[in-house]
Amino acid sequence: MENKTILVTGGTAGIGLETAKTLAVQGSTVIVTGRDEEKLRRVSTQSGIQAFRCDSGNPADITALAEQLKQADITLDGLVLNAGVFFPQPIGEISADDIKHTFAINAAGPLLTLQSLLPLLKNPASVVMVSSVVLDKTWPSTVVYTASKAALEAIASVASVELAGRGIRINTVRPGVTLTEIQAKAGMSEDDIAALAEGLSSTPLGRALVADDLVPAITFLLSDGSLPMRNAVMTVDGGVRL
Repeated sequence: MENKTILVTGGTAGIGLETAKTLAVQGSTVIVTGRDEEKLRRVSTQSGIQAFRCDSGNPADITALAEQLKQADITLDGLVLNAGVFFPQPIGEISADDIKHTFAINAAGPLLTLQSLLPLLKNPASVVMVSSVVLDKTWPSTVVYTASKAALEAIASVASVELAGRGIRINTVRPGVTLTEIQAKAGMSEDDIAALAEGLSSTPLGRALVADDLVPAITFLLSDGSLPMRNAVMTVDGGVRL
């Protein structure tokens, strides 16, 4: 990876953290955001990574982040909109607050982050949206999550056209089922997670994905090798759709 300055939302765990660590090793200056102060402190001790507190579901936090970066005279070659939540529920049990919370982080948050950071994005710059294979394969109890990721990809589509004149390219990665903290945060027990992993042993890959599996696709989309790509979708799912 060329020496770039990249911001990764939700960069204190899972796919975001592994992406940030790889980018830093490759020589980029990396900024990560997150909500957990302890995780932010831990990540910030790693060489090449700066950590800022920002709740992607809070518009005030997003505005404050943009102002902090502006005051620090930071400009960005790349932006990875990775922060997201997953709370599986059957349709009959979903509340309005469930919908509001998921969309605030998975769809509105990335849009507001992109909007707030526009003045800091260079020409050219790469924006990578982290979506999900749920748009290709349907599972029960994922309707709100799936709808929020569909909204995210709709944002990517329009932004690809609207921001083209500024040299900003928008592309998307769709991870398959990836074992990270998100399963435990969704309320799954250790037995549930083990069963999920066992169920994925029948895919062509033969296992569940881990965060490292997604990093090459994301780093490629951030690199100059992706300059001709606009609104492309890279699916990395271990063959779960087959």
